[in-house]
Amino acid sequence: MIFLKTEEEIEFLRESNLLVSKTLGYVASLIKPGVTTLELDKSAETYIRDHGGVPTFKGYPNNFGTPF
Repeated sequence: MIFLKTEEEIEFLRESNLLVSKTLGYVASLIKPGVTTLELDKSAETYIRDHGGVPTFKGYPNNFGTPF
């Protein structure tokens, strides 16, 4: 079955994906020796919340789903 999106739904998806892209770019800029994945995860959560988002990664206790 094909589900067509409304213009409003498409705009919401566009904004959400833009925030994901910006978050990944921000976190990538923080990666350096000695920085833990937990620190990156917390930075990502702060960035997402500061930009009006709600971080969710189902099935993992953190925001990125970093299993290591």
